[in-house]
Amino acid sequence: MAYDLIDLKVFVAATEERNLSKGAQRCHLSTSSASLRIKNLESALGAQMLTRRARGVVPTAAGLVLLEYARRCLAQLEQMRMDLAPYTHEMSRNVTVFASNFAIATHLPSDVALFFGKYPDVRVTLEERMPHEILNAVIDGRADLGIVAIEDEHPEITFLPYKKDKLVLIIPHEHPLSQMKHVLFADCLRHSFICLQSGAAVHTFLVGHAQALGLSMDVRVQVSSYGAIAKLVASGAGIGIIPRTAIPPSEMDNLVILDLLDPWATRDLRVCVSNASKAENVHRDRLISVLCPST
Repeated sequence: MAYDLIDLKVFVAATEERNLSKGAQRCHLSTSSASLRIKNLESALGAQMLTRRARGVVPTAAGLVLLEYARRCLAQLEQMRMDLAPYTHEMSRNVTVFASNFAIATHLPSDVALFFGKYPDVRVTLEERMPHEILNAVIDGRADLGIVAIEDEHPEITFLPYKKDKLVLIIPHEHPLSQMKHVLFADCLRHSFICLQSGAAVHTFLVGHAQALGLSMDVRVQVSSYGAIAKLVASGAGIGIIPRTAIPPSEMDNLVILDLLDPWATRDLRVCVSNASKAENVHRDRLISVLCPST
């Protein structure tokens, strides 16, 4: 390429400031140097990017396209720098955790905050994954530890008890099921559901149990969070099944909450660590001590 990152930074700064001189100051350059870089950028791309006016500069149609891509490019490079920081300074200060949506939406955020309170210099890379992906990542060493809600054991993994939670049915106050104290999942399947998006572990879990009953879920709306499920259910759009601890306090008075009688509704979250992990990882072990204080 006949242009570089500094050219893109100067272009973004000048465009956002609507002034070439102010853009140059942001990039610690003289106005003449910034102007030359903009001209070289326009020459390399074969189009005018800025229109010069008496009171400043404005992007052309081509400049607006470039601005979008330049911002995205610079943001991704900054994210790359931050993600690489633990490895370039001290790799042992990074703990990689793969966790299920269930864990991330309920107990894990407050426990990670507690961990940061004790060890503020440690970085945690937290990624949401499906259960089978979490186990494979722990075995392969791509994750220092995982958090899953599965009951099966695995010969290559040690499981530690983390938290217990329960899936509950949430319904609007005027719903036909609202007079009941508890309910079976099979009895819910006559009604329309608000669910997480396809691919979410809990959604896959519920669809599987419906199929085991020889039935199917009537999914009316799919959303990206438990909070959105609660709001839509409160509005009367359908019913939902979510972890009890994921119900937003602001929606408690707008919902009827029913226990599910099915034994699988009680979910045991567990921390999993590879048995083959020989390398010492002090910060991983400290995180485990926060998540599993009784072990």
